[in-house]
Amino acid sequence: MIGQGISRTDGPIKVTGRAAYSAERQEAGPTLHGFILGAGIGKGRVARIDIAAAKAAPGVRLVWTHENAPEQGPAEGIEGDMMDRARPELATDQIDYYGKPIGFVVAESFEEARAAAGLIAVEYEVEPGAFALAGFGPELKWRRPSRAGDVDQAMREGPVTVEETYTTPYHFSQPMELHACIADWRDGHLHLHLTAQMVNQLTTGLGKTLRIDPSLISIDSAYVGGGFGSKIVLHCEAVLASLATMALGQPVKLMLTRRQVFTLVGHRPASISRVRLAATPNGQLTALGHDALIQVRTDDAWDEGVSSVGKALYASPNRLTRQAHQALDLQPGEPVRGPGELPGLMVLESAMDELAEKLGIDPVELRLRNDTHIDPDKRLPLSGRRLADCLREGAEQFGWRDRPTRPASRRDGRWLVGYGVASSMRGHYQTSAEVLVRIDPDGFVIVRSDMTDIGTGTYTIVAQVVAEALGVPMSLIKVELAHTKHPKGNGAGGSWGAANTTVAADRAAAALRARIALVAGTGYNDIFAEVRRHFPEGIEETGRTLDNSEDPNYRTHAQYTYGASFAEVGVDIDTGEVRLRRMLGVFAAGRILNAKTARSQLIGGMIWGVSAALQEAGVLDPRHGHWVNGDFAEYLIPTHADIPAIDAIMLEDFDDKANHLGVKGIGELGAGGTGGSVANAVYNATGVRVRDFPITLAKLLPGVPER
Repeated sequence: MIGQGISRTDGPIKVTGRAAYSAERQEAGPTLHGFILGAGIGKGRVARIDIAAAKAAPGVRLVWTHENAPEQGPAEGIEGDMMDRARPELATDQIDYYGKPIGFVVAESFEEARAAAGLIAVEYEVEPGAFALAGFGPELKWRRPSRAGDVDQAMREGPVTVEETYTTPYHFSQPMELHACIADWRDGHLHLHLTAQMVNQLTTGLGKTLRIDPSLISIDSAYVGGGFGSKIVLHCEAVLASLATMALGQPVKLMLTRRQVFTLVGHRPASISRVRLAATPNGQLTALGHDALIQVRTDDAWDEGVSSVGKALYASPNRLTRQAHQALDLQPGEPVRGPGELPGLMVLESAMDELAEKLGIDPVELRLRNDTHIDPDKRLPLSGRRLADCLREGAEQFGWRDRPTRPASRRDGRWLVGYGVASSMRGHYQTSAEVLVRIDPDGFVIVRSDMTDIGTGTYTIVAQVVAEALGVPMSLIKVELAHTKHPKGNGAGGSWGAANTTVAADRAAAALRARIALVAGTGYNDIFAEVRRHFPEGIEETGRTLDNSEDPNYRTHAQYTYGASFAEVGVDIDTGEVRLRRMLGVFAAGRILNAKTARSQLIGGMIWGVSAALQEAGVLDPRHGHWVNGDFAEYLIPTHADIPAIDAIMLEDFDDKANHLGVKGIGELGAGGTGGSVANAVYNATGVRVRDFPITLAKLLPGVPER
């Protein structure tokens, strides 16, 4: 059962429209509707706000601003954990990012609420804002340092060196399902249908914000239409809808518009990277340095580890990776698929190819020569290190031997053709999680966890694991997820959800088998018959996983997943247009639970990497901090025409240090190195190295060889 490419059990109800997402839930009955008015400046304060016309508009039940909104718990900022900090709304007249909620209307219909919000009259006092990364300077305070040896000296002494600066732009998660919440306050309890990646974790922050006991909050996120990091933390839709239902005593629905998701939900921060590499003439790294400058907010210093990807990827006796922050007047950065890995590997793997060219060494061979089985940062053995296997298998399957060895040397009609490669890795994380498995005498197995399925196939793989563990058909497994009443798991995010949830479920099933064997012996044929005979009320057990810090395997081994991406691109010699022609990814990510859903996850991640290399970029108006391209008309993402044949190969793997099932997470692995392989392919095709991502024709065309 485990490993089979079984179609998603929730697929039929989703494609037929029977799966109710958060904004479609009907349990609360008819709802009122909310709409947010966002600030029209990026920095300053509300000098005057007049809500009289809005209050008098048809259907309006409530209009709030900072002047009359309910009192809430104080913002915690960097003092609180990202997942559970208080996040009050409409709490001050200060504006510190464009689009910040300054007004909120609740009305009988969405249209009435939106129309009334447009009647709120606002005057601002504008202040100068900081909206652009300034670049490296002597005043920077470095964070996350990982150091060995002396990189500066190695760069001075290195016979072959690379020192380049790369930039990556803002990215947005933008899942298909918009951020939405239906809040219903009844009988002294707050019930939320919320589009969220984690549920129990959000009750703490929401409780602090609303000043109520978190035990009085229930969150149900049974179906989530994508997350990619954007639905991990608490956002304004949950806070404002909750406040409104508590004030009005009626259910309130608040769904953000697509443009509001751009302004009210966090983004991947922009970054500036300086990469330094030095090597011997035979390609052995003697220095690896990666400095990264990341956008943050003064009151929210979360950043993604752009520079940290190099800590354990390649061996080098001299190593320095570190980051610095620059506070800007923007929404705080938040996790976006492959946080740190996607921009960090795009940068580092570009630099590795630049070094390979200077050395005159094949890019695959350079990476193989610097493979390591000891984590250079933690100085621990690397468990399941199969990067070399991914590179070799990928090179063979892709036909790497046919790569043009000289840039801009191969043409196919009007197209310049190039090949590129890049390595990928992602940390494997274990967090504490619980899963309850119950065998009912009526012939069904119930599995309960607050783990969410954000479109990744969790309902299916959990059923697969439990069915195999108990020896029953999958049709008899009922999986109930994503409700705070269920045992607390780790939620969907960080590529840790599936591995931790299935391991806990398998342990619960093993405990059930052991209890049944004590009374029935080991030779029974029908587990349900034995339950009816010995446990007429049913029987249940809870399985658990430990946090990294509690598991001895994580103290003795460093754990990652690995991959290698290979890309072929064509570049139009007249226009500079880049077209992906084909792509292959080879991955080692432990034991694969479901070959079909895993392949889909990896290919989806690879598409993200292609998009980051060639298309995606949030563009700011430097005067006001406004997203110029805050919609899908101008924020470019790949269409079907942009993505040709992509394939993902998963190596047979089993990492016994990860857990007893040998499984690891894969959700973000595919995104990591893909962008670097595309960037390197573009250079191989044209001889033009673009270090300011994405690679657009405007940046590429001036250097493209003439026909």
